[in-house]
Amino acid sequence: MLTWISVIGTLIVTRPLHSALSRVTGLATVKAFHALLRPVSTYELRDRILSWQAPMSLFLRLLAWMILFDVSFTLLLMPFVGGDLGRAASEAGSAMFTLGYAAPNNLGNTVLVYAAAYTGLTVIALQVSYLPTLYAAFNRCEADVTLLVSRAGSPSWGPELLVRTRYGRAARDSSNELAELYQQWERWAAEVAESHSTYLTLVWFRSPSPQSNWLISLLSVMDAAALQLALSPGTVPNTRARLVVRMGFTCMNQVARAIRLPVDDDPDPDAPLNVTFDDFQLAVQMLRSVDFPIEVAPEQAWPHFRGWRANYEKVAYALAYAIDAPPSMWSGPRRFPFEPAMPHRPKNRTAKEVRPDDPQILGRRKG
Repeated sequence: MLTWISVIGTLIVTRPLHSALSRVTGLATVKAFHALLRPVSTYELRDRILSWQAPMSLFLRLLAWMILFDVSFTLLLMPFVGGDLGRAASEAGSAMFTLGYAAPNNLGNTVLVYAAAYTGLTVIALQVSYLPTLYAAFNRCEADVTLLVSRAGSPSWGPELLVRTRYGRAARDSSNELAELYQQWERWAAEVAESHSTYLTLVWFRSPSPQSNWLISLLSVMDAAALQLALSPGTVPNTRARLVVRMGFTCMNQVARAIRLPVDDDPDPDAPLNVTFDDFQLAVQMLRSVDFPIEVAPEQAWPHFRGWRANYEKVAYALAYAIDAPPSMWSGPRRFPFEPAMPHRPKNRTAKEVRPDDPQILGRRKG
């Protein structure tokens, strides 16, 4: 019965249920991969190995379900076969995997054998239907993550999103472009909040590109909106920017609760950030290099940006640490200390005055 509760709660119930079996198999997979990754010194190789973690967790969970059902039916059958453990195991396995080589010979074990056969078929059928649902949700999420690469770089970063949007639009107004983007990512965040908190394995799925990640992409859009709200209050698409930040940290909080990370529901807007005022000023300098419309001095805008980012910085960093997200700018520490990477730009296509490889920026790379 406990195994059935785990199967139904994981594959059928449309809300995060904390199955002990799923938690144990997930934790075992995480521990095994962390042990495997100890000698790995490069992020690219680490990411390649971690891409196997979530699929292996799914496989291990299915294997655990089948083993537990097999053991359960073996024990149930023993009184009907004279306590013969070998025969009970043979009949249970034959029924579970529909092999049909061990026929029951009385009413008691006939009923149990049919129940075991039904159980094996049902669990496999549910798992077969579960995988397309899981990967369909993953593909929907990844489509927008991939589209964001051309806007926010790889790995994505909020200031880079504003710079590229302004640089691509030249002197024309980019507020409509950003308003559409914020609206798109508000809906994206709502979908991810539901899919990733219901199907917890999705949280650990790796993007096809080593530098892309659902969390880092969402964080970059939220940072871009927070920067624009703080620096350009007159031209920002105010409602859209506020809504994407709100839905973004709602999504992060919901996913964090689902995987049992601590969440602060009422963060202090005046609390110190990991991102410092110096980091903020460098972002402002990048924006000025492409004539981004900045209406407020950095010293006046900083408290507003800090107030917005305080809502999501702590939970974003906790999630990035838990899932080993790519080491991007303004995304916090990781288990293995990799240097945060600036978004990649071809050298001949860098914005006018401030380049990603500027020694001043490289010297101030922080989480």
